[in-house]
Amino acid sequence: MIVAVQYDYLPERTDDRLAARPAHREWLTGLKAEGLVVQAGPFEDGHGALLVFDVEDDAALDELLAADPYPKDTFVVASRRTWATLFESSTR
Repeated sequence: MIVAVQYDYLPERTDDRLAARPAHREWLTGLKAEGLVVQAGPFEDGHGALLVFDVEDDAALDELLAADPYPKDTFVVASRRTWATLFESSTR
């Protein structure tokens, strides 16, 4: 299933989040190589990001999100929505 996850960054924790950014991006790169990330990136306004995953089920997504190196108190998951895509993913 394809799931779009929106992170909203907490501005008061920007320094802590930015310190973890290299590890976060390495984590995403690894998931992309495994076919688990379809696309990911920050919004241009700098206040959040969209991550699109291709996972088996909610439990698999929970496990992935728990492993994100970003400190959990630097962002909130603003939305998490299963996406009925029109085109087949080329990640798998």
